[in-house]
Order: sequence, then C-alpha cells, then structure tokens
Amino acid sequence: MKISFHGAARTVTGSKHIIHLNNGKKILLDCGMFQGLGKETLGLNKDFGFEPTELSYVIISHAHIDHIGLLPRLVAAGYSGPIFCTEPTEDLAKIMLADSAKIQESDVEHINKQRRREGRDLVEPLYTVEDAYNVFPLIKLVAYNKPFPIDEEIELLYTDTGHILGSAAINLKIKEEGRTRRITFSGDIGRYRDVILRSPDTFPQADVIIMESTYGDKLHEDAKPIIDELVRYIEHTCLQKKGKLIIPAFSVGRTQELLYALNRLELENRLPPVKYYVDSPLSIKATRIIKEHDECFNPAVQKLLKHDEDVFDFKGLQLVESVEESIALNASNEPCVIISASGMAEAGRVKHHIAHGIEHGKNTILIVGYCEPQSLGGRLSAGAPEVSIFGKRYMVKAEVGVIKSMSAHGDYGDMSQWLSCQEPREVEKLFLVHGEYDVQQHFKSRLIAKGFRDVQIPEQHQEIGLG
Repeated sequence: MKISFHGAARTVTGSKHIIHLNNGKKILLDCGMFQGLGKETLGLNKDFGFEPTELSYVIISHAHIDHIGLLPRLVAAGYSGPIFCTEPTEDLAKIMLADSAKIQESDVEHINKQRRREGRDLVEPLYTVEDAYNVFPLIKLVAYNKPFPIDEEIELLYTDTGHILGSAAINLKIKEEGRTRRITFSGDIGRYRDVILRSPDTFPQADVIIMESTYGDKLHEDAKPIIDELVRYIEHTCLQKKGKLIIPAFSVGRTQELLYALNRLELENRLPPVKYYVDSPLSIKATRIIKEHDECFNPAVQKLLKHDEDVFDFKGLQLVESVEESIALNASNEPCVIISASGMAEAGRVKHHIAHGIEHGKNTILIVGYCEPQSLGGRLSAGAPEVSIFGKRYMVKAEVGVIKSMSAHGDYGDMSQWLSCQEPREVEKLFLVHGEYDVQQHFKSRLIAKGFRDVQIPEQHQEIGLG
C-alpha cells in the first residue's frame, strides 16, 4: 500500500491524495482546486498528475472549493465511480460547483473580450455548468459516526471536524493481505471555540494520519476582540471617512461568521447605522442551507435560537442577487459594508468591487482570513502598492485592513487538541499537507516533541510506501 499526494502538498490549496492498494484499487481523498498561486494556478488545475479513469472511489472531506472544485473536471475526464460525502456537504457542493462553473464561464468571457481585441488565442474554462451537474448523480451519502462498508475490504467512518457545515475527517479501515490498516485524513480542522459550529469530534486510533497544517505556527485571538475590530473598521470607514468597507469572504463559513458577528452587534446595540450588503448569490444560498442544518450548531447558538429565530439577520442587511444590483453598488457613493465572494479575492463579484474602490482613499478593503500569498487578497494584505485585476493595473489607495484570527481553520492549539485522542507510538506515519512549507516545518517540530516518530511533509506528486 502507498499514498501519493497530488495537491495541497507544501501548499494550502488543491487537496488531492490517493491511497493505492496492492490489488489495484485507488481511493482519492478530496478533489480540490488550486487557488491563488498566480500564473501556476491554471496549469496545476489542468493536470491531475494521475489518470481519473483508474480511480475506484472518491471520498470528500468537505465542500470548500479547494477540496471539491475539480470534481466536474474529474468526471468529465472519465471518472464514473461513487463520490462519498456527508449530507450537508452534498447540499453545499451542489451550489458550490455550479457557482464555480458559472464564475469560470463569466471570467473567461470577460478575459476573452480583451484577447479578441488583441488578436490573441481565446481561453476556455476548466469545466462548464453541465460538467458540474454531471457530478451530482455519483454522490453517495454517509452519516457521521456510523461505520459504512464501501466494499468487503474498505470501511469508512466520518467524524465531525467543526470546520464548516458537513466537514468531516475521513477514517478508513482497509484490509489488505491479512492486515487491517487504519488511515485517517483530517480534511480541515475547525476551532474548539467556533462561534457557530460544534467542536471537532475525537476519532479512532490510526496507524497513518494525513493532516492539514494551515495554521501550524499560529494561535488565534479570542472571538470578542474580533467583533470589536469589525465595528471599529465599520465606524472608521463608513461613518468617519464616508467610504465603503469591502470584505472578501468565502461563501461558506466566513460569510456566515460575519453575519453572526453583525447580528451580535445589533443585539448589543452597537451596530453602526449603515447599509450592509451580501453581494453573492452563492453566499445567500449557502446561508439558507446552513440555517436548515441547525443540528450542527454549537450549544450557545442553539440557546440563542430560542430567542432569536435568525442569527444571521439584522437591521440594514440587504441581499444582492442580480448582476444589475451588483453593478449599481459599484456606481453608488453611499457609505456601506459589502461582503462578497471569493475569500481570497481571486474570483467573483468581489474583484469588481475591489477594482472600483481600490483607488479611493476613503474606502477600506478588509481581509478576514487566510489568503495564498500570490492571490489578490494575499498581495493586498502584504502591502502591495499596485495590483493587477482582470489584466489592468490599479494603484492601491484604499486602506487595507486584516483580521487574521477570523478563520474556520484551527490554530496549532486546536490541531494539537484534535490529535490528543491518539497514542503517538501507534502512529506509524504522519503526513502534513495543506500548509505552507515553512509553517509545516514548525508544526512538524511540535509533533515530534509530542512523541510522533515519523512526520513527513510530502512534495507534489510524491508517492510514499506504507510498508
């Protein structure tokens, strides 16, 4: 048996890992899209590094695009087997993949207009809306905490990781040549003090662990100062400077955390009296789905729901769905808060809002989570004086703010707590994925100090035998 790593290997996005059985079966863990890696991104997303038709099964950890975003391309390339996930993940994946395809088609159309004028070759999207819809019939649902036999040799157990709605660690028991090997893939690990979701579950003892490491060298701040920082940015930008506060936010997770924080400010009579726009059809759909799965909320939110029937709503909130309404926001000089996807500002309507607001000092662009360094959000948070958006250069005259600790990813304390249910001496190998290499090296040192003997940081497309 061996494992090969085809994404999120010494980088944060593009999660794809294959377990190779000696009998020829191949299990793909996640099928994520690379994001925010500059000119390399398209090439990485075009080439899987493996043959899709040779896969036996696909198992998904959660519905973020960097974990599911290439499923349509995989199916279009010939994969026709089952795709396993939790029920909330299915609900989110259906809207996420369709939206991803629509954004690609829209962005490609925008880019090709300029390429036609310049007489250059036209580009194509990675996949179409039709390709996205072809994924859905292959989805098979698996409940949390109930062992599910995939076949006579492979058993799957999902345990909640508290990262986003439906997120789960993938725990496998694989029988091979008289031995049962226990392999766990963390997916993404959430926070034990998440403001909305339940804390991560414990998981069975594993022989091999594939583990994310995004914040392997950081500790997050407490939630209360985050709300205080948020209201400070709103007051400074909208009330004092009379500008727009533009917040790139992932449609699933981050947008709902922002809405929940603004709802709390209203309950505390601290919400500034301005208009608040969620300009993302996907975010609006995702919020509706999340409301339908309140069984995943933590006890504090469950308690609040007894007094506040909608913890994601508040005075002044307006939901923007049509393109015309979105364009009108760009033309308006009214002070307001605009929450729009994507979180790294790499795609979607938020790029247009940033393009229209970036050269005006009265505006603020607020980054509220992890961004790949080469992404638009990453370059802005690093202090770039000039950026390119849709092929045009813009001077950065707007303020750029960062709230680093508003993240659905656990810090190294959360990740260490997730691992605390394991006996380190029984873990034969621990692979760190989904992180920047220097961060992974820091976290590797922590894990070795905790007694994990063989901690490895695989490279892209590397194959490693399990013995």
